[in-house]
Amino acid sequence: MIELMIAIVVSVVAATLIVKKYQPHTVLLLAGLTLFAVTAIFYPTHDIVFKKDDPTGWPGFDIFEHIHAIMSYRLAGLGLIIMAAGGFAKYMDHIGATQAMVNITTRPLARIGAPYIVLALGYAVGQILNIFIPSAAGLAMLLLVTLYPTLVKLGVSRAAAAAMIGTTSVLDLGPASGTANLAAHTANIDVAIFFAQYQIPVAACIVPVICILTYFSAKYFDRRDNHEVVVPHHGAVITGAGSTASDEPHAPGFYALLPILPLTLILIFSKLLIHQIELGVVTAMIIGALIGLFCEMFRNRHKMADVFKGFMVFFRGMGNMFSTIISLIICAEFFAAGLKAIGAIDFMIASAQNAGFGILGMMLVACALVAITAIMTGSGNAAFFSFASLAPNITAGTATGAVSLLLPLQFTAGIARSLSPVSGVIIAVAEVAECSPIDIVKRTAIPLIGGLVMLFVYNLLFVVG
Repeated sequence: MIELMIAIVVSVVAATLIVKKYQPHTVLLLAGLTLFAVTAIFYPTHDIVFKKDDPTGWPGFDIFEHIHAIMSYRLAGLGLIIMAAGGFAKYMDHIGATQAMVNITTRPLARIGAPYIVLALGYAVGQILNIFIPSAAGLAMLLLVTLYPTLVKLGVSRAAAAAMIGTTSVLDLGPASGTANLAAHTANIDVAIFFAQYQIPVAACIVPVICILTYFSAKYFDRRDNHEVVVPHHGAVITGAGSTASDEPHAPGFYALLPILPLTLILIFSKLLIHQIELGVVTAMIIGALIGLFCEMFRNRHKMADVFKGFMVFFRGMGNMFSTIISLIICAEFFAAGLKAIGAIDFMIASAQNAGFGILGMMLVACALVAITAIMTGSGNAAFFSFASLAPNITAGTATGAVSLLLPLQFTAGIARSLSPVSGVIIAVAEVAECSPIDIVKRTAIPLIGGLVMLFVYNLLFVVG
């Protein structure tokens, strides 16, 4: 019981510091270090070292060896996958391929005359784009300069358009997503299988719910705010951000196919289709980036030196993913390992089981903790990374396996991120709409809470049940 109290105090202090905008990486690292130190000093009989690693001979050094083990394990596997996906996304953005894809996918929406139907469909289009553009803030910025002006010119309010764009990445779908890769690795299944067999069926239920609720919610709030919808007359030309040719990307139209190339290869050469050949995420991202490089070499053959230099964006993107995402995973996993070392996790699991909580009850508790963390910190990654490694322990002995908890945890983290007024994507869209983040969150609340309800219903009926 004392160990649990220590873990609670450390966790509350860590959460408070993160809410006060202290760097989450450092906070989680020091919180984990505190838990391990207390364990080593006061509970020396606890096993605080990875069983697969040889101890150094002194528990004090074993703690830091634990960090070394986490870094070695993550960098060689999941870390490299996320870094490659991040580098590919950055390079696609650099050569204009991402912008070309967004332009092509959003342009047909302008032909629909009903503004709120366009708004609802805009969420679905944005969620599909998120498969290929895994950055929530990056996707929002692209949609703010393409889809947002179209929606406003069609007649919806600035706040309604911004709120919808702030929700487009809530499900973190696809092999390029860091949280999806972590969930798949933790569940010990291929990321293509996790995407195709687990994420897509749930998303197919959640996306229509969010679309429908976005439609009615936006109409309600616009009517409450006395917003007058003025639909452009038939035949009026609606353009994207800015209406000048200089704002259009210079990349040719076929570049829109480049961002979807890695996902296509991953799904084709996997157990889903051509099972004799399996293509990993890192390999697919490298192939996609190099094909983009070859296209640039042909298109800009008179500026070959600039093309060669531009490919460094791929490697800088990889480095940026390490400094932001991978390091956060390492620190969060170290903190979670500290909770486990001191005995808090085993105590909570045993208490929940003794209280009669089944896998469904523990799923609801874990998702509530993830949602609260994501809303308080504004980061879905920090919330999910902090709890994902606990899923195998919580679901041990159940017939459903770790994926039954990891899937709702991952989706909950992404959904709760867009319910947070301190989330980067919400702040960004609020600034463009010239309203407060609280106003945006009020508008995202109804669709996203509806999405959460559908998530739990699906999990109850088809995963846990």
